[in-house]
Amino acid sequence: MKIAQNKVVSLSYTLVVDGETIETVKPEKPMQFIFGAGYLLPKFEENIAGKAVGDIFEFELSAVDGYGEIDPEALVELPKNIFEVDGFIEEGLLTVGNVIPMSDNGGNRINGSVAEVLDEIVVMDFNHPLAGEKLHFSGAVVAVRDATEEEINYGLRGAAGACGGDCSSGCNSCQ
Repeated sequence: MKIAQNKVVSLSYTLVVDGETIETVKPEKPMQFIFGAGYLLPKFEENIAGKAVGDIFEFELSAVDGYGEIDPEALVELPKNIFEVDGFIEEGLLTVGNVIPMSDNGGNRINGSVAEVLDEIVVMDFNHPLAGEKLHFSGAVVAVRDATEEEINYGLRGAAGACGGDCSSGCNSCQ
C-alpha cells in the first residue's frame, strides 16, 4: 500500500538542522498521522507521497517550505510587569532563550521565547523555533494503512479526542 490521501502513515526519521540532530523518531515508536489531513508541512507530505512500507526518504526543505523565514514583526516588546504574579517575577523566568506559554489577543495559546530583557521591557520572539532554517529529513516508512471513517472525521485519537469524551471543557472534539 502506498502513501496517499486518507492513509494512516507511520514514519521513523531524523531531522537535522545546520549539522545538528534536532529530533529522532525510532521505528519502535513511529510518528503517526493521516496523510493529507493537514497535520504536516505540505512539502514534507509532497516528498513522501507514493512511498510504501520499507521505502526510505531523504530530502531538504527550505525555510520557506518549512516554518517560514524569520518575521521581524514576530519580535514583540512587552512591558516587564505583565510577567509578574502577585507583584513578583518568578526567578529565572525572564532568561534569554526561555520559552514561555502566553496568549494572543484572541485567547489562543502561543509560545514565545525570551529574546532580550531590558529594564522595563521584555522582547519576546514568537517565530517558530525552526523559522529561517533549512530542514534535512531522512527516514523510512514503517507502516501505511487505510484510515477508518472515525479517524478521517476525528483524527487518530478518535471521537473522544483529547478531552476523553467530556466536552464540558470546550475541546470541540466530540462535535
